[in-house]
Amino acid sequence: MMALPADRKQEQREASRADDPAGGPLTTDQGVEVDHTDDSLAAGERGPTLMEDFHFREKLTRFDHERIPERVVHARGAGAYGWFEPYESCAEFTRAAFLQDPSVRTPVFVRFSTVQGPKGSADTVRDVRGFATKFYTSEGNYDLVGNNFPVFFIQDGIKFPDFVHAVKPEPHNDIPTGASAHDSLWDFVSLQPETLHAITWLMSDRAIPRSYRMMQGFGVHTFRFVNAEGRGTFVKFHWKPKLGVHSLVWDEAQECQGRDPDFNRRDLWDAIAAGEYPEWELGVQLVPEEDEFAFDFDLLDATKIIPEEQVPVRPIGRMVLDRNPENFFAETEQVAFHTANVVPGIDFTNDPLLQARNFSYLDTQLIRLGGPNFSQLPVNRPVAPVRNNQRDGYHQSAIHSGTNYFPNSLGGGCPAHAGAGSGAYTHYAERVDGHKIRRRSPSFQDHYSQTALFWNSMADWEKQHIVEAFRFELGKVGARTVRTRTVEHLAKVDGDLAAQVARGIGVPEPQAAEAASKQSSPALSLESLRGDGSIRTRQIAVLVTDGVDAEQITSVRERLAAEGAVVEALAATDGTITGADGETYAVDRALPTVASVLYDAVLLPGGPVGTPPTVADPDAVRFVRDAYRHGKPVGALGSGVGILSALEPEGLRLSTEFHRVVTDQGVVTDTSPGPASEEFLDAFVGAVAAHRHWGRGPVRH
Repeated sequence: MMALPADRKQEQREASRADDPAGGPLTTDQGVEVDHTDDSLAAGERGPTLMEDFHFREKLTRFDHERIPERVVHARGAGAYGWFEPYESCAEFTRAAFLQDPSVRTPVFVRFSTVQGPKGSADTVRDVRGFATKFYTSEGNYDLVGNNFPVFFIQDGIKFPDFVHAVKPEPHNDIPTGASAHDSLWDFVSLQPETLHAITWLMSDRAIPRSYRMMQGFGVHTFRFVNAEGRGTFVKFHWKPKLGVHSLVWDEAQECQGRDPDFNRRDLWDAIAAGEYPEWELGVQLVPEEDEFAFDFDLLDATKIIPEEQVPVRPIGRMVLDRNPENFFAETEQVAFHTANVVPGIDFTNDPLLQARNFSYLDTQLIRLGGPNFSQLPVNRPVAPVRNNQRDGYHQSAIHSGTNYFPNSLGGGCPAHAGAGSGAYTHYAERVDGHKIRRRSPSFQDHYSQTALFWNSMADWEKQHIVEAFRFELGKVGARTVRTRTVEHLAKVDGDLAAQVARGIGVPEPQAAEAASKQSSPALSLESLRGDGSIRTRQIAVLVTDGVDAEQITSVRERLAAEGAVVEALAATDGTITGADGETYAVDRALPTVASVLYDAVLLPGGPVGTPPTVADPDAVRFVRDAYRHGKPVGALGSGVGILSALEPEGLRLSTEFHRVVTDQGVVTDTSPGPASEEFLDAFVGAVAAHRHWGRGPVRH
């Protein structure tokens, strides 16, 4: 196998590095030095601007053309570089070179994105997330272009323009931005029941991820691996994050849109900058060709999953993202993915949605990136050599010589065909015959069973969130016929689901029907995807004020930092506070500039003076109240327990005795004075590792 360049980063830098701006005076794009750039060339001080001012015209023209058309879908995104390595050779089922040698790391670029909203929309909207990976392999670029859902909304790509038009803002007023809660989408859904499975995923907490680093990815389609002997194996791809799969709750997702619309983008950038490199494990579900029809669904149907209980996910490698882009536009914005960018050993199936994507991606890039030469951009350039007779076109940067046709003798016959056995790409030999028709296979017609499977697999709190999401989304729909029609479809999935949604949106409850399926798949629930118990990179807020017990803060900071968490001290004002020992301590942020939704947990230290943080501070009270009602871990030490008592959460047990740690529904308290005990710290770390704690009673005010 051909070795990859030792330093892909350096290669990209050398290929695209602009001249040193400090290396000399300002110039035009042609290298002509400029002595003045604050005023246009004019006929007199107050006269008209002259057309001959080439510097003025170039400068304005370049500015006018700085923007390229944004993506129709997946416009809002963030990206990073990294590497992938296999655990062992996968030669048994694929000859793809990058899946053979555990000692070879393949460079990658990954772009995460939302789908519906434009570039200026917020990160935390309810939406499917794109998860696209470009592998710069020794055999050419391979793009695994997926989502954080394992299923899609439609079965045939000819419906894609209809679906996107429906989910995009209403055409008459261009509202709403980055949201699916509107008439046209739900009208489409109610008339196309094939959407129900993905729509139910959209109504789940999977649609509002806590972080890109805590999000699964899926290839969605059934692809085909091909080994060196030409034997094919059906394959589905799964990315599983090392940190576990975690989500926001709807209320905080909405507040994040105002507090920090870049919440997920900032999280990814900050983690990589801090050396906390995100990691995913790549797994595959493998189905032998002879078992293609062994399931009660069609493998070519992109609205279906293969339950992991039927075909386990086999881990085959890991990916680590360890470098942020240097320029957002040049890299994250101009990266071009394409489902048809495959390498030897990976091939397609006849999935009609995949077949359409294989046309659509290239067609889109030709207009968005201004012509056919986008693969020469550094972020898209393969590490494998490129030799062909394709020439010219917009933005051609390569300087070609010799002949530009095949066959030729003047150029020595070069570039020539790859010889037999050379490892060149060969399409899988599959017999295809049939009549030319516009008709979908009957095996694609069950739209309810797997939707019911997903619903049955959810924990009670997940089901509650799904019901609330349906109520919110359909409650925004003005056409009551659309509301009613959608609920009637839900009744074919599960009668209780339909009844709960109907009661919330004011339409008649449909007649009870037998559930479409009684099966469940525990692997689909977030309960089973919490990760390895690490709290690395979790954001912990410590609320402080004058008179706080500094020993408590120090003991907590040391332990949480050792666990890899990020701890910040928040006070009513920025600057410093004075501890109970009379010393001054730095404050990281002022409470009015942040909010509970930006943190994963909150800790309330105590002190001999008052109840730090004082219950008279409305920002502190709201911070703790929001953390509690969003199911987040809350810790309180000494007199810090007082703020929890003031909130009077229903059914919550608080510590009332010295030297006693009480843990109840993710709330950990200890009224003992002095530094936090190991027992308290162990309990609090455990509560943070669990991420969320459901079943809490409401706060009374």
